[in-house]
Amino acid sequence: MAQVTADILARSPENVVEPTLDRVAQVMDLLGHPQRNFPTIHLTGTNGKTSTTRMIERLLREMGLKTGRFTSPHLHDMRERISIAGEPVSAERFLAAYDDVMPFVQMVDETSVAAGGPRITYFELLVIVAYAVFSDAPVDVAVVEVGLGGVWDATNVADGSVAVVTPIAIDHTRLLGDNLIDIATEKAGIVKSDAIAVLGVQENEVMQLLLERADEVGASAQVEGLAFGVLEREVAVGGQLLSVRGLAGDYTDVFLPVFGGFQAHNAALAIAAVEAFVGGGEQPLDQDVVRAAFADVTSPGRLEVVRRSPTVLVDAAHNPAGVAAMAEAVRESFTFHRLVGVVAVLQEKDAEAMLEQLEPLLDHIVVSRSSSPRAIRPARLGEMAVELFGEDRVTVVENLPDALDLAAGLADEGGMSGAVLATGSITTVADVRMLLGANRPEDQHS
Repeated sequence: MAQVTADILARSPENVVEPTLDRVAQVMDLLGHPQRNFPTIHLTGTNGKTSTTRMIERLLREMGLKTGRFTSPHLHDMRERISIAGEPVSAERFLAAYDDVMPFVQMVDETSVAAGGPRITYFELLVIVAYAVFSDAPVDVAVVEVGLGGVWDATNVADGSVAVVTPIAIDHTRLLGDNLIDIATEKAGIVKSDAIAVLGVQENEVMQLLLERADEVGASAQVEGLAFGVLEREVAVGGQLLSVRGLAGDYTDVFLPVFGGFQAHNAALAIAAVEAFVGGGEQPLDQDVVRAAFADVTSPGRLEVVRRSPTVLVDAAHNPAGVAAMAEAVRESFTFHRLVGVVAVLQEKDAEAMLEQLEPLLDHIVVSRSSSPRAIRPARLGEMAVELFGEDRVTVVENLPDALDLAAGLADEGGMSGAVLATGSITTVADVRMLLGANRPEDQHS
């Protein structure tokens, strides 16, 4: 597995995207289109994709269906991205699928390179392996999160019978565009002919574009706030208690063991998506199935408590909208008298806007860097932080282990109610989880 992992990582990295489906489509054609051997629920959006994907998959599994789940990026091991029945794909099954697809991948590589193009990228290869794994299993349904965008995302060689669009915000501007319309145009590409589009809360111009896309391709659209939505929500110990109106029924007394209003909206999207998939949106789900599934939902790296005394929370928010939603959830769900941030951000992100959202939340910020080579230099991030927080509330620490230790000490000054929040990127969260021993395989399951 180690050699295969190294070979995959040697390909163009995830942040280098080739905007075409041609190479993946050619491999799928040579393999006999494995992505057509199972129905797909396809998800895009800016924030909430992974959590919503996990909720949909857990609901389907509780209904007795054999599920495939594809999410990205991973926290600790690339096999986390490909799950069968809620469990990361085994090394044996991953390697078998890899061996099966590689002769065809190499054929397409050679053709592309001969024409002056690139080899199949890291992400494209993982998508190919995932679809091969799901076809071979075989799964009853695959729940697939896009990597980036929609139109030319490698996952889009599959046609989702249900297309879910979580809230769209500004992110990945270098690749998707620097305005909501350009970004939404890319993401709308997963809505296919005769599909049911389940649309989360959007800015007006984004919703209009998504509805036009659905009309253009002959898909039906179900809009949060009109066709379905959160009826009631109250904070509870360890999470929240929800009442949700679905497309075909109301679901009450649903305990969701994750934090934040955004997760309640993710749950509503998940219920509507599953209703759309199993009965065209016309048959209610069993109340007990919904309650059992949601009570077992986890979302690693999303406002996750990874240590006590002091409490250490990790959250993978990596754009301003994500940080804003996370900050609101922290205020609502926790009562810390002293909250110290450990923050590391990637170069292509709007770090200044993220820090602006964090400033009212944090008593002190420890700026550092994650293991990603794309991390902003701590000194530079520290300069931005000082502009917003003032010198007395900012400490710059070059390496993350020392930053975490210092933050824990500062949090302890708040007594039993002091806490640390590590955020800014998925790599930051992965590194902190690893440092605190929260990267065991059982922590990565559904």
